[in-house]
Amino acid sequence: MVETRGRTGRKPTGSERKPSGRASRMDRFNKPPSWRSSFNRALIAAAVFVAASILILKQKPIAGVAFGVFLVLFYTPLTFYTDNFFYKRRQAKLAGQRKP
Repeated sequence: MVETRGRTGRKPTGSERKPSGRASRMDRFNKPPSWRSSFNRALIAAAVFVAASILILKQKPIAGVAFGVFLVLFYTPLTFYTDNFFYKRRQAKLAGQRKP
């Protein structure tokens, strides 16, 4: 049996606490989109598609990987500009709420 100790330090103050729930989600949405995050998202989508095309659709691996490369090149700008559109729309909405 392994016993873990509880918290041994002092309680964190309000400024030291991490935002949780809705606040942390809104912080994430208030960051501008980046090409790196778009590329990572495109890689994940392409990897899922390549795996599905090889395992489920029984395509040749070379064809699946080649189409996966195409998908990364296609999805990266698509996700960046989509994220950018929603980011700008969200910022305009927040600016409109603060103005009056």
